Amino acid sequence: MATAHPQDVHADDTRLEKTYSGHGINGNAVKGNTTGMDDDSGDTLKRMRTAGSVNLSSELFEKLYLSPENRVKGDLRKTFGNPTPIALVGFLLSLTPLSCDLMGWRGAGGNGAASTGVFFFFGGVLMILGAIGEWIIGNTFPFVVFGTFGAFWLTFGATLVPSFNAYGAYVTDPEIAAATMGNPGNPAGLEVPAFNASFAFFLVFMGLICFIFMICSLRTNVVFFVIFLTLVCGFGLLAGAYFNLALAYENPANLAAATRASRCVVGGGAFLFVTSLAGWWIFLAIMLASLDFPIQIPVGDLSTMIKGASEKRKVSEA
Repeated sequence: MATAHPQDVHADDTRLEKTYSGHGINGNAVKGNTTGMDDDSGDTLKRMRTAGSVNLSSELFEKLYLSPENRVKGDLRKTFGNPTPIALVGFLLSLTPLSCDLMGWRGAGGNGAASTGVFFFFGGVLMILGAIGEWIIGNTFPFVVFGTFGAFWLTFGATLVPSFNAYGAYVTDPEIAAATMGNPGNPAGLEVPAFNASFAFFLVFMGLICFIFMICSLRTNVVFFVIFLTLVCGFGLLAGAYFNLALAYENPANLAAATRASRCVVGGGAFLFVTSLAGWWIFLAIMLASLDFPIQIPVGDLSTMIKGASEKRKVSEA
């Protein structure tokens, strides 16, 4: 078998170097020897590129990452996959069934207790992983949003698990507590006014943080803004439902409070269902853009319409 001499190996390396040096970062020709093979290689590389490996327009960047374009050190966005879609999967597969439960469709109910595992492993795990991914590639806004909702789903799921004793701790009557033989999670706690009023405050402040997210989303797109707008309304109605449940359990004769609570639950579920529809739309838009699909759907880009403070400062200094 013939062996290659060092000179031949060096010559081959030089030829390979020349072949790939005829193209710039974006596939543009630069000075140097080019051949027909160079052109073919460049065309092939262009066809292989996807939205995640080329320079993105501001509109496409905002659609993919749900955040205005920002400058970060290094090429982490080209090294790692886009974490946004997997976080949206966790959010949507938790929220959509819950909204249907709250509206009572097809006899559903129980405030989503049947989906407790979904809240932990889709809502909690996937959204936390997505948040970490956004943090790694330097996208602060989606990192905070996904991390917040990942923690929300873990909290909501834990509240439904009897061993966490979230509602059982409110059972102070020894006779009622004895019915569970000392085990945590006494269901009688669900009818204690203090538990319902306390849980309502958690929903109130989830609505507050969604209101802040809604204001910030004015720099992203219309669909993302609609998501937070409907979340604010949904959390507000659900908080009202729990406050009214507290009144109804405090005074069983207060039928008006019980009626208001039931209506608020259904109304909250309806708003969350609209949130889910907007979420499914933006998820589809991101997946189509990630694959450079020939059909793209709009999300109503706002990142170029509402200028950032740094952009305005540059204009004023120019």
